[in-house]
Amino acid sequence: MNTDLLEGAYDLHVHTGPDVNERKLDDLEMAERVQQMGMKGFGIKSHYFCTAERARLVKKLYPAVDPIGAICLNYPSGGINPIAVEMAARDGAKIVWMPTFDATNELEYTFSQSSYEELPPWAKVQHELKEQGKTQAGISILEDGKLTKSTFEVLEIIKQNDLILATGHLGKQEIFALVTAAKDLQLKKVVVTHPTFSSVNLSKKEQKELTELGAFMEQCFGVITPVYGIDWPGLYEAIKYVGPENCFLSSDLGQTNNPYPDEGMLTFVNNLLANGFSREEIKTMTITNTNFLVEG
Repeated sequence: MNTDLLEGAYDLHVHTGPDVNERKLDDLEMAERVQQMGMKGFGIKSHYFCTAERARLVKKLYPAVDPIGAICLNYPSGGINPIAVEMAARDGAKIVWMPTFDATNELEYTFSQSSYEELPPWAKVQHELKEQGKTQAGISILEDGKLTKSTFEVLEIIKQNDLILATGHLGKQEIFALVTAAKDLQLKKVVVTHPTFSSVNLSKKEQKELTELGAFMEQCFGVITPVYGIDWPGLYEAIKYVGPENCFLSSDLGQTNNPYPDEGMLTFVNNLLANGFSREEIKTMTITNTNFLVEG
């Protein structure tokens, strides 16, 4: 089973309920599964709302588990909204995702002819909103090629509170600008969210360049089932090229049609072990790097 490869690890990208989209499991069931697997905790991701308060309630019921609250800077949070990040930090959130489904880059991809063969749950909502005339212009962190004032304010709050900065579904130019600014500000916990995901689509060379600027690559099981941008051989190749020391593993699961997040993580590590990765390399990606991001 190789469960030792997950003992003491965090899965920092889990889509549990209650949420706008129907989910395979709720926060409490996930905490139970994490505890049984011997993992430390999990990051609660909602594209719509801050999950810090959910995390605090889970902690009360499962004191041995470390649930991680987060905020995603889409329109429901006010977009690139410094005060929302400030309040999230005060409420105990540890992860700040830049825009996902409301990112200009994501909207352009979602509504393009070459979009997803199988729409993610949030993309289905976006199509519904568009049909109802309720969509807004995409959110970009750039204006005239430079980071906006509000983006810099968010970065300062992240630095002051030692939070994790994650790039969400931003486009390549935005990601490079953001990671460069984070380096200049000496942010230590910078994550490129599922770099191989269809709408992000960073090459292995681009990923390597971003790690040289100080970012971790979050390699996700959820890009595989269904295939969003890459297959298993491609993912193995990318991780080997970028280097396990510069990557960490997340499930990005919780969708009703996918495995449970802990099951996905176990499949992930077993596949890596069977395809040329050592146990130490895998533990670096599951345990060492996730613990640094949460606790370092």
